[in-house]
Formats: sequence, C-alpha cells, structure tokens
Amino acid sequence: MIRRRVGAHGPEVSAVGLGCMGMSFAYGGRDDAESTRTLHRALDLGVNHLDTADVYGAGANERLLGPVVRARRDEVFLATKFGNRSRGGGFGGTGTPGAYVDSSADWARQACDASLDRLGVDTIDLYYLHRRDPRTPIEETVGAMAELVAAGKVRLIGLSEVSPATLRAAHALHPVAAVQMEYSLFTRDVEGEMLATCRELGVALVAYSPVGRGLLTGAITSRDQLAADDWRAGAPRFSDDNLAANLRLVDEVRAVAADIGATPAQTALAWLLAQGDDVLPIPGTKRVRWLEENAAAVDVRLDAAHLARLDAAVPVGAAAGERYPQAAMRSVGH
Repeated sequence: MIRRRVGAHGPEVSAVGLGCMGMSFAYGGRDDAESTRTLHRALDLGVNHLDTADVYGAGANERLLGPVVRARRDEVFLATKFGNRSRGGGFGGTGTPGAYVDSSADWARQACDASLDRLGVDTIDLYYLHRRDPRTPIEETVGAMAELVAAGKVRLIGLSEVSPATLRAAHALHPVAAVQMEYSLFTRDVEGEMLATCRELGVALVAYSPVGRGLLTGAITSRDQLAADDWRAGAPRFSDDNLAANLRLVDEVRAVAADIGATPAQTALAWLLAQGDDVLPIPGTKRVRWLEENAAAVDVRLDAAHLARLDAAVPVGAAAGERYPQAAMRSVGH
C-alpha cells in the first residue's frame, strides 16, 4: 500500500482508506462479524485510514470499530466526525426527520468525549466537523476543536462539506489538516475553487463516495437490487429515470476498465488517485472481497490517454440527479 500525507504537515496514511459508514448505516443490513473481519483485513493490507462518525448507526459504527482500533491502535489512523444531531436527543443524518446541525463549541466538546468513550481510546487522530450550521461562527467551532487538540483528545482537525471561504477562516485560526468532500467521476464539484484552496493552504482532500455510492463499481444495474432500508432507494441519482442515464455513463467506465485489465471500481479509484497526491479516497465497504479489490487500485496505472477517455466518458456535471435529496443538500456548502 502506498502512502500519502494528510495535509502539509500531517502523518502519512494509506493512499486508499476505508469508509466505515455502510457497516452500520445506510446501505442495507448489518453484518458485524464480516465488518470486523474487513477491518482487520484492511489493517493487514496496510489500509490504515479508517473513517467513521458519531452519526453512523447512532454511535454503533464507533462502537463497532472500538475493539479493532484498541487491539491494533498503533496501526490505525482514526478519523471521526461530529455535528449532526436529532431533536429526539440522539443522532440525525442530514435531511432525516428531526435532524439538525449543531456546530457549537459546547457540542464539539460533548461530542468528542462521547466519541472517545464509544471508541474506547484516548485520542482521535483526525476530528472533523461533519456539517456546519452557518449561524454559528466557524471561529467558535474551530476554537473549541483547537482546545481539544491542546487537551490531547484530538491530533488533527478537519472540516467536511464546507465552502472555500469557511476553510480559509478556519485555517487562519488553527491548521486544518483535511477537508472531506464527495469526489468521484460522478461528482467533480471540488475541482474548482475548493481544490485550489486546499492546495494553496496545504490541506488534504479526503474523497468520500469515490465510486459514486456503488454506481461506478458496475455492480448496480437496477433499483431492484437495493434493499428497502438502503438509503440509496431515496437518493436522486438512483431514481428510475436518473439511474438509467447514470448507468449509460458507467458503461463507458466499464469499457476503459476492460482495456486496462481492472475492475470498474479500481478504474474509478485509480482516476481519483491520479488527480493529485493530496487526494485521499476512502471507499466504503463491509465485505473483505470488495476491500481487497479497492486496495488493489493503487496498482492500477492510467496513462494520459486512459485519463482523457474517462474525462470524456463522464464529463463534469454529466451525472443525472443531485447527490442528496433536497433537504440534505441544504446542509452542505456552508
């Protein structure tokens, strides 16, 4: 596994990480035993960048990771997030009933302590603001996160789905190691001002949903494959009309993959890795099989002609449908 640095001065981590959300939340039923095997296999392969959040499974995902992280703490670069809450007192994903964003200093402190407790560790390697409430000054939030660093509870801080202006304001107060944004052949919004700002400031771009929430793997060909409790069943890009259009784009990715002897998922990840050494994709899975496939993407080499074919196959803005339902879209970009 090759390594890439988290920001200008952070540690080196696996170029391909592991998004852990789907192990506990959003993409169908749980299989904690297989998820645990997947986590251990990731570390065996050198995939040490594990990404979770307090909202994933209402804390269940952090509790799932806890025993593995504690058993192999020196091998893990652990990232988690805060900011999504529910008026019922628990957690609420963006756009779900009763959900809201809380980026207050008080909640940053409380949420961090709760995550440390669920994970059973003393320190979080990278702590993100998951979503930002624009009514709370970013200086307030980052000030509290800086206090967590000073207290030894957090090593590095990050932001997720913020604007370039927010990143600049936050970085002026305390170094931001990483910004987490959705980035894939299907979602290339970051390639303008956001990526330029990250590079100016020396901030890593952690790319979540790098295979288009599974679409770019080529494994999804029909809505009938989605379980009733799969979040994607209500996602705009998976609606009947949009899915048909998006699958036509995937056909072009399949063609390039066949030419280079790789899978569509590996091809999509290799394209992302080729966008710069400061781009760190974190494909999610709860199966050892798919983890091994994703990790092997670092060995896929795309030449200039292949990259041009992929750019032409899935041009900027080609994906049909918004990436989130309307309510959730209102919580990003602040």
